[in-house]
Amino acid sequence: MARRTKEDAQATRAAVLDAAERVFLQRGVARTSLAEIAQAAGVTRGAIYWHFKDKADLFSAMMERVTLPLEAEIAKAVEADGDPVAQLRAHLRAAIGRIVHDGQTRRVVEIAMLMVEHVDDLGALRTRRAQAVQASVLRFERVLDKAARQRGAALPAPAATLARGLDALIFGLINHWLLERGFALEAEAPEAVDAYLRGIGLPPV
Repeated sequence: MARRTKEDAQATRAAVLDAAERVFLQRGVARTSLAEIAQAAGVTRGAIYWHFKDKADLFSAMMERVTLPLEAEIAKAVEADGDPVAQLRAHLRAAIGRIVHDGQTRRVVEIAMLMVEHVDDLGALRTRRAQAVQASVLRFERVLDKAARQRGAALPAPAATLARGLDALIFGLINHWLLERGFALEAEAPEAVDAYLRGIGLPPV
């Protein structure tokens, strides 16, 4: 009985997260109420509060289901043996491939990038986004610094500055693709990243 109860609770939590994805994508995060998510999930508001303390907590849990694997792809490039640039390119391709081909990943990234209104009652989400950007830039900085040291190359600007530019390039391309779907992200993103890497003295080999 206890195992069944635990499984039921996990199923309810998953249903709430799935419903949150759908409703956030349709209405935006600020305009969505927990009551609307509960209705879409077929549960009570009490069931939501059993698993999540508020909407920001629910949003964070929804993001973690999908974005942590993407972040992990880039983190692998820091830890992997071999050429850091080659590792970065390979893991970026994997991450972008997930955004293009995996519906859940694409929905959650679209919500995070296009459907979050940074109003007062969602201040925690803005803080979370800022922290995620800082972590992403730091990962890129480590990759670029490691690649420069391995190759004996002199970077044209501080690694932190170049990492911020790389982060802006990648997520800018993803943002544009989500808005218009007017170009082949899987083809153009690696090409743009390769051009950026060549420009800072770390060409793919």
